[in-house]
Amino acid sequence: MSNLTSSFLKEMGITEWTSREAPPATQAAVTTPIAEQERVQDSSVGRDGLPRAHWMFFGENPSGEAQVLFQNVLKVLGLARNEWSWKNPNDNLSQIKAPEGSVPMVAFAFGGPAAQKITGERDPLPQLRETILALNTGADDEIPVVASFDLSQLVAKSKDKALLWQDLLLAKSVLQSS
Repeated sequence: MSNLTSSFLKEMGITEWTSREAPPATQAAVTTPIAEQERVQDSSVGRDGLPRAHWMFFGENPSGEAQVLFQNVLKVLGLARNEWSWKNPNDNLSQIKAPEGSVPMVAFAFGGPAAQKITGERDPLPQLRETILALNTGADDEIPVVASFDLSQLVAKSKDKALLWQDLLLAKSVLQSS
């Protein structure tokens, strides 16, 4: 794992990984500092060079420190350019399709207004977080949505970056179960 990734995770308050698959008695033995871990092995690029999954990020276009934070999110997730796209929540959602064939997709909404717009939900962000929502495309395909904080809010409130990390892990688990 690169120093930039490690420092980003440390800034979010994450200093070590713990395997959730290990039994409780051996939990301490599998805990290792982030700086010593290798890059995640579940590569998102298949043998044919096509992405195994695609992330759609929705929200206001980030700029300044928010853009740097978003770039760090991409690095932490290990996403190549063909594995993600940025969408405006006001875009025509009915035209959203998998970019290169039928790869698993997840939508990630930065901010309550973006999450509400793309899902049709009316609840505020605290009630939308930690829940798998569905993208409102009007098609039969349901694309899962995970809602999190607006990037600008995360820049202003660094303590919420740990919650962003939880939301990213939830989205990643959605992709792994598809």
